[in-house]
Amino acid sequence: MTAVSTYLNFARETEAAFAFYKSVFGTEFEGDIMRYGNMPEQEGQPPVAPEDRNLILHVSLPILGGHSLMGSDVPESMGSKIRHGNAFSIMLHPESRAEADRLFNALSEGGEIEMPMEDVFWGDYFGSFTDRFGVKWMIDHSNG
Repeated sequence: MTAVSTYLNFARETEAAFAFYKSVFGTEFEGDIMRYGNMPEQEGQPPVAPEDRNLILHVSLPILGGHSLMGSDVPESMGSKIRHGNAFSIMLHPESRAEADRLFNALSEGGEIEMPMEDVFWGDYFGSFTDRFGVKWMIDHSNG
């Protein structure tokens, strides 16, 4: 299914923020809340710091008109720091891998690729980048 969602990043406050949004919109989370401690070790990446294991890796909450808020904590131990202007991404959910590749290649041209399109541990085909205008994007095609 084609969809667009807004992806919010927080410095250790995702749980509180999404509990608040859930109370405002009166909806339920889509799927389980994924935590850093449940993430398999990634080759070439350091293990998750003990103080970050309970932080949220991914959460999704439907809000209005088929739109979802998604979010994660971005711990400094993972090499990122939240600052004004980088706390959100536009996330696209195209219907096919081919469309995911087309969107990724077109939108990332002249920008900075953070993660190339690849099959990821949660079962989807995913990539992320910042376009040449400084807008952060994520492309996620569900393989299932």
